[in-house]
Amino acid sequence: MKVIIAAAGTGGHINPGIAIANKIEKENPGSDIRFIATGKKLEEDLISKAGYKSYAIEAYGFSKKISINNIKKTIKTLKGFKQAKKILEEFKPDIVIGTGGYICGAVISSAKKLGIPTLLHESNAYPGLAIRLLKRNADTILVGIEEAKDYIKGAKRVVYTGTPTKVKPLNLSKSDTDKIYKDLGISNKLPIVLVFGGSQGAKKINDAITNIIIKNMNKNYQIVWASGQEQYDIIKEELKNNKIDIDNIENTKVLPYIYNMAEVMSISSLVVARSGAMTLTELALLGKPAIFIPLPSSSANRQEDNARVYEKKGAAKIILNNDLTENNLNDMIDEIISDEKKLEDMSLASKKLAIYDVEDRIYDEIKRLVG
Repeated sequence: MKVIIAAAGTGGHINPGIAIANKIEKENPGSDIRFIATGKKLEEDLISKAGYKSYAIEAYGFSKKISINNIKKTIKTLKGFKQAKKILEEFKPDIVIGTGGYICGAVISSAKKLGIPTLLHESNAYPGLAIRLLKRNADTILVGIEEAKDYIKGAKRVVYTGTPTKVKPLNLSKSDTDKIYKDLGISNKLPIVLVFGGSQGAKKINDAITNIIIKNMNKNYQIVWASGQEQYDIIKEELKNNKIDIDNIENTKVLPYIYNMAEVMSISSLVVARSGAMTLTELALLGKPAIFIPLPSSSANRQEDNARVYEKKGAAKIILNNDLTENNLNDMIDEIISDEKKLEDMSLASKKLAIYDVEDRIYDEIKRLVG
């Protein structure tokens, strides 16, 4: 099978594309799968490390503001349409799949004109602009959260599949969990609250956690905190100014990045995080309760929409970014952590939101289109 996957911008777009590519390769060994992205370092790193080739084209979002810079971006984006069409004409894929980002506009539209079957995947509860604009061009749109269907009425075919992810439920033995605790340098005497804000970190969350540590507020729980590589040194210096050694904090482990996220999440009682689609998927698969601090947006609050779905189902609590302080975060953590029944109920609610055969569902739709 020859496949083009259009994915660009963030890991939340690229990683689902890679998961889909891996499923196709598993079911059809020897398939020729290539990505179309924009050539940014994150994209190249993720795609190349997954073992796939990629093309780079120009793609930017359209802005209502008139400026020289925006005019230049529009011209480059229009050039990207020609680039995409040329790639598809030369490669002749059996199907074109888009998993997010402005790049989908050029690639999916070009595939439509060339008569190539097209499939789009949307991870968020509120679909991005590219998905909403392309809903009549795509043969099939897959959604990661069922509520997204309400915003893409008029599409040819919409199927609820869930979002593919590398994180899967783990069957950890006692020796496995003991090793995770040992590697983290923490005890198993207090519940663990896992905190992260994405690969780059989240300053607002980091500020609140820093103050919780400085004020020694986490007496009833342990913190395992992925601060983000860029912010780690800043936090280290701030803690040092308060006579706290970042490598030797009671009830706390601070890391720039957590590479074994599934393992650490598995031993955690509660997660504090942003509410990106991939995070929601992973939490549901592992059945973890959460406190979400959605990333605010001036255009569309997609993360808040995501978080509200989980809050409505009883799987999460929400503190809005502008309302977040160390006090209300610590109070909410203490309230949940101290109530075993609440933790159990939230965990069960989270598990009910999980889909365990996401890749199979997606592959079924690919087979339906390719024939």
